[in-house]
Amino acid sequence: MKTYETVIGLEVHVQLATESKVFCGCSTKFAQPPNASTCPVCLGLPGALPVLNKRAFLFAVKTALGLGCRIEGIIKFDRKNYYYPDLPKNYQISQYDLPLGHDGACEIFVNGRKKKIRIKRVHLEEDAGKLIHPASGNSSFVDFNRSGCALLEIVSEADLATPEEAYEYLTALKSILRYLDVSDCNMEEGSLRCDANISVRVKGAPGLGVKAEIKNMNSFKAVRDALRYEEGRHRGALELGEKIVQETRLWDAEQGLTRSMRSKEQAEDYRYFPEPDLVPFSVKKEEIERIKSGLPELPQAKKERLAREYKLAEYDSGLLVRDSGIAEFFERAAQASSRPKQVANWILGDVSAFLNSEGVSIKETALKAEHLAELVRLVDSGKISGKIAKGILPKIIKKGIPPSEIVKKENLSQIQDEGQLERIVEKVIAGNEKSVKDYRAGKEQALMFLVGQAMKATKGKANPQKVSALIKEKLKG
Repeated sequence: MKTYETVIGLEVHVQLATESKVFCGCSTKFAQPPNASTCPVCLGLPGALPVLNKRAFLFAVKTALGLGCRIEGIIKFDRKNYYYPDLPKNYQISQYDLPLGHDGACEIFVNGRKKKIRIKRVHLEEDAGKLIHPASGNSSFVDFNRSGCALLEIVSEADLATPEEAYEYLTALKSILRYLDVSDCNMEEGSLRCDANISVRVKGAPGLGVKAEIKNMNSFKAVRDALRYEEGRHRGALELGEKIVQETRLWDAEQGLTRSMRSKEQAEDYRYFPEPDLVPFSVKKEEIERIKSGLPELPQAKKERLAREYKLAEYDSGLLVRDSGIAEFFERAAQASSRPKQVANWILGDVSAFLNSEGVSIKETALKAEHLAELVRLVDSGKISGKIAKGILPKIIKKGIPPSEIVKKENLSQIQDEGQLERIVEKVIAGNEKSVKDYRAGKEQALMFLVGQAMKATKGKANPQKVSALIKEKLKG
């Protein structure tokens, strides 16, 4: 039986966080009325000339350096020619043979191992408009508000071998972009888009298989699901000896499959040539070094430092640094509590679960680092149980109330009186004869039931370890 391997490369388009478009002064504000943010330049009217947005260019250089790319000595723009209703000039200003940056890398962590994904190129270009197709009627509309917005295209080498690796790569890339503060990476608003190229070949075969490009994916999960489907489609076709054609396909999330859209274009189909209205220029090495020296600590470096300084597992530190706000919060709480491992567990567990359920970032809550540090100390010192801590956490996050204040007001401190605990344990033993017999017969799970009953009787205020030890003592012999 033949063994197959999958080869994946991703093209990510990032809308840079500039207030105006890349070659004109029109606003990039989202959700404006259709065609409200347009001018002769972004509408491609005769005689209108483009002027490069300096902030967009510096953001592009910053990103390329953050991905470890080499910056090209000559900066040149090109015209990518094709006809589509949302492209008012019938060409797109982009970069072809001399991309802004090249030969970079992004490290991912999958199934307990590291893998470096090479970045082939990073180039600056303008966005197209947006087609609107009403559900009823036979008309389509074009909104040119997005036309001319600054896009950065990041193209990986075909180093990804599974849909899961593609998912992790996108997650790592988004984290870097957010740390660099060059884009909000909001996929719902189109600030981050991804096209995926996938092919399958017999393992060890020279060259690549016939590739398909997948579009219309609006989340990282959709990218992963589309690649899984397409991987299965290719392998099935190869097993049956069917011909695979090079094409562009659209992901249908509702049906869970891809559909053929058009045959895939080759580079020569776009008839690239140098943009005559933007002259080539170079950037001084001193300017490149200045931008490079101003880069923040990026996720990979931060991950390694957190693992080293706070004695965390690399997997845990990798999860913490995916969001810069979470990483900053962790460090403040860890320093305030001197218990970094416990703080990390709370953040990656209950705190993250709350943030995900509410759809908010940690910066949008009232939770303070010193409050989480205090909660960890209260549990570690035995003043409250883990169950009580989990119960009051939502109040701390929503209202910013110190844990000790909630514990005092609601009388939630753990029962420390040995005599009181003994009386509770005796009642539990007396009221659960079957479980007592089961425990004495060697069924350890019966002990957990008895402990649970004691915790229920004290509304979670008993120390479960003490309760367990007392029950064992009472049932000895």
